[in-house]
Amino acid sequence: MAALNPLKFFQEVRQEVGKVTWPTRNETLVSTVMVLVMVVIASFFFLAADQIISWLVQLMLSIR
Repeated sequence: MAALNPLKFFQEVRQEVGKVTWPTRNETLVSTVMVLVMVVIASFFFLAADQIISWLVQLMLSIR
């Protein structure tokens, strides 16, 4: 097993972090807004689906 050298490890981590292409502030803002919009759309979809399923179950249970 290779010897663990914490100093070398942190040097390599720092090199790898330097290679990362970080998003700009604008890209982060646009991505965040897109996620929030999709969450709102999904919430309305699941609310509507839940209401329809609830209505159908109530309809089926009331038919006796």
